Amino acid sequence: MEKGNLSINSENILPVIKKWLYSDSDIFLRELVSNGCDAVNKLKKLVDMGEAKVADDEKYKITVRLDKENSVIEVVDNGIGMTADEIKEYITQIAFSGANDFITKYQEQMGDGGNDIIGHFGLGFYSAFMVADKVEIDSLSYGDGTQAAHWVCDGGIEYELDESSRGERGTTVTLHIGEDSKDFLDKWKLKEILEKYCYFMPIEIYLEDIEELKKESEKPIEDDEKDEPKPINDIAPLWLKKPSECTDEEYKAFYHKVFMDFNEPLFWIHLNMDYPFRLKGILYFPKLKHELESIEGQVKLYNNQVFIADNLKEVIPEFLLLLKGTIDCPDLPLNVSRSFLQNDGYVTKMSKYITKKVADKLNSLFKKSRDEYSKFWDDISPFIKYGCMREHDFFDKVKENLLFRTTEGEYVTLGEYKDKAKEKHENKVFYVSDPQQQAQYIKMFKDNGMEAVVLDTKLDIPFVSFMEAYGEGVRFERIDSAVTEMLKGEGETSEEQQKALEELFKADLGKENLKIKVEALTSDEVSAMIELSEQSRRMQEMSVMYGMSGLNNMPADETLVLNANNPVVKKLFELKDSDDRKDDVSLICKQIYDLAVMSHRALTNEEMTEFISRSNKILGIMAK
Repeated sequence: MEKGNLSINSENILPVIKKWLYSDSDIFLRELVSNGCDAVNKLKKLVDMGEAKVADDEKYKITVRLDKENSVIEVVDNGIGMTADEIKEYITQIAFSGANDFITKYQEQMGDGGNDIIGHFGLGFYSAFMVADKVEIDSLSYGDGTQAAHWVCDGGIEYELDESSRGERGTTVTLHIGEDSKDFLDKWKLKEILEKYCYFMPIEIYLEDIEELKKESEKPIEDDEKDEPKPINDIAPLWLKKPSECTDEEYKAFYHKVFMDFNEPLFWIHLNMDYPFRLKGILYFPKLKHELESIEGQVKLYNNQVFIADNLKEVIPEFLLLLKGTIDCPDLPLNVSRSFLQNDGYVTKMSKYITKKVADKLNSLFKKSRDEYSKFWDDISPFIKYGCMREHDFFDKVKENLLFRTTEGEYVTLGEYKDKAKEKHENKVFYVSDPQQQAQYIKMFKDNGMEAVVLDTKLDIPFVSFMEAYGEGVRFERIDSAVTEMLKGEGETSEEQQKALEELFKADLGKENLKIKVEALTSDEVSAMIELSEQSRRMQEMSVMYGMSGLNNMPADETLVLNANNPVVKKLFELKDSDDRKDDVSLICKQIYDLAVMSHRALTNEEMTEFISRSNKILGIMAK
């Protein structure tokens, strides 16, 4: 037996690894299984090169074995194995990379294939001490006449290295689970961890429970009735295939399986790049159930089929984190824990490449399938608008293909809307934020041969400001800010009419500071409308979005616009001095005001109660 000390710079390195190296303690299983994959991949390379031999019917695999009774978890592979000297070199010298050494040795023969080696002996292996009080290694190298080796360490800096009785090529890592990590001695928890990190690893992975195996062995089951064990992972994920080889059904099935979303994705983008870096993946645009639901999207990042993390904004452009998808980049520069990215050129290049591919896909859909593009515009617009605001390069690529749904239900580009509206309001885009509440305004616009676009989501509030800043001089105005300017009809109002109606409404409404304007509007159906300046309304929206209470208390720049062409308003002017109809006039003034407000905003509970009571009184008067 040989005893020795780990070759490290500090006696406290293992406690540091145990507590700080990894953010999640379950990462130990990913690291050990990844090392097993490396061991198998190394052997496969040597077999391909004629440097090693295996039986024709041998099945490469990794087995995670649970022995709850003895508080043990084993990770077993039938890969390349290690000699005692290799264990001393790769394991006892912490952070020495066995993968790098192997690649360097065989680089010329393997060519680019050497980059498939994904794991690192060294710190990755020592993640086992996050959950184990003692770790053992039993390994037999592939070489003829080699002696199996046994290594054991209890988490300190001392280890023991001796011969092992192992008779099969490969490596078994045995973890004696500590008291504070007993929750890992559960088959379903291990299965959950393996499915999270190892579901697409390139070597089949099996999970065994010693207790279950004992029970099964005691049952008198005929050989032909025994179920063959199935791997828990898929060694050939769809993103590894060429896009031309994948069917729509396969894309949808992969989406349902990986993201547990039983809705159909709108469309997808298959990423497949070999130069200047290797990157494969599939990004899905999911169908939203409600506004901005997709903020909880999920882009899974892999390195050679090993799960790294969800939604790493260093690699995935922030706006694409709203999507669902998988991205596998073998060239991804990771540190020893595989959990954090280093800042280098690869990251920036990958992010720009992904952004470009998404923009190219959208542009292609717009040009080749405009009708289909329009059909799912409402579903994808949150992604696109958010992306435009977050990534100006992305905006530059897709700005000509941004669609706006009009109040007529058509989907037009900004240029198409401006061309159509040029004669009536050049360089202005009128919009509605609530088609139902602003229906009266929409009708009057329509009666005048005008259209507005529908911008009715929370995301549209900042998007409007963004488009004004970067949309080449276009100005957006909500439909209720343009009553006087856009809906003015024939006829003039006298100074007497303006003054009399202004005094009448201020007195009856009890709103001395209310702004009132009398205008002859194009339609005589509407008695009055509320006009609010675009600037004032945006200040109010900002106060709500950002909790700016000071702005919220500022008086709204609202104007009550009375329609001089409306018969009721005309009648009020005639009855302004009538003493015997004074109460009726007051009721009508209040009713006109509330009707105007209802097309502008929802009435408060108190206002609605008064409106209903007043409406019943008016009906009673009419019934007399």
